[in-house]
Amino acid sequence: MASTGPPRSLKRSDTSLTREGDQLIITPLGAGNEVGRSCVYMSYKGKTILFDCGIHPAYSGMLFHLDHAASLPYFLDKTTFKGRVFMTHATKAIYKLFLSDYVKVSKVSVEDMLYDEQDILRFMDKIEVIDFHQTLEVNGIRFWCYTAGHVLGAAMFMVDIAGVRVLYTGDYSRQEDRHLRAAEILQFSPDICIIESTYGVQLHQPRNVREKRFTYVIHSTISQGGCVLIPDEYWSNHPELHNIPIYYASPLAKRCMAVYQTYINSMNERICNQFANSNPFDFKHISTLKSIENFNDVGPSVVMASPNGLQSGLSRQLFETWCSDKKNACVIPGYVVEGTLAKTIINEPKEVTLMNGLTAPLNMQVHYISFSLMQILHRQVCS
Repeated sequence: MASTGPPRSLKRSDTSLTREGDQLIITPLGAGNEVGRSCVYMSYKGKTILFDCGIHPAYSGMLFHLDHAASLPYFLDKTTFKGRVFMTHATKAIYKLFLSDYVKVSKVSVEDMLYDEQDILRFMDKIEVIDFHQTLEVNGIRFWCYTAGHVLGAAMFMVDIAGVRVLYTGDYSRQEDRHLRAAEILQFSPDICIIESTYGVQLHQPRNVREKRFTYVIHSTISQGGCVLIPDEYWSNHPELHNIPIYYASPLAKRCMAVYQTYINSMNERICNQFANSNPFDFKHISTLKSIENFNDVGPSVVMASPNGLQSGLSRQLFETWCSDKKNACVIPGYVVEGTLAKTIINEPKEVTLMNGLTAPLNMQVHYISFSLMQILHRQVCS
């Protein structure tokens, strides 16, 4: 969703402001009164900018970056658009991996796909990169970006057209997490702020409280012989659980680790200091699970699988295998959108519909403990 306010320069009673092109127009093409498929059109003084170009996560099966940028290949390759496209370095690096994975795991038919692998390879060269705090100018539009926290590469863009400054940001976090810095506090206020407001009116428990709840659920489920997921650091501090296998069911995540290590300077101080002595992204207690055929489902185990919405893929396959056993647990650690199975099971229905159309009892424990804090302390971003 997006919220806007009038720029100071448009408050004047100057009759020249009524001329065509002097009215600043903002049109949400997506993410207006909904979560996902972010796309905001802005025009002013004959200049046009498109912020984001996403796909709805309920259809894409993923959320990370794709709800902000997964429609971009189609927009660049299949339309008459002739402008320029900018991303941060880290976003572009990880973006290609996610697009390729999206094409492989998408639920839609080949005929309905917006693009294929060849389209992705062809359009990546059209994306230009920008450093944080670097100022660029294109056809009279000046812009630069700030660190947004949230995920690697996330940025808040400040755009200046004829002295009117507009800040656009999707997801951001003013709380430093376990590996990334917090979103920056700006040195001045923009005239207009277009901002993600998914969590804009919600209060969250402190992270340490949520982590304690999270690990308690994990420990108690494992102790009774069930299956669930768990964070690496907690596992390290509990040697009595070291004989329990932990899997990361995402080859994509393994490839993304190389990107995280490449941009280690984008991490917070703790991670940068740790990297000088050891690799913080080398998880010694976690193994990669390539497919459900490679999974020896005997006894308690911990599996981190995607997509988070349980629409398809390994997470859906494992859910359908485990959902009828009350010893098991499903912990949903991030935001889920309407139309996904994850959203459905949060309400704990008695039955769920399987991919084959049949129904199964939902006996497993379901816990929603969100670590997706997109807008923590949002009032501090603009000082």
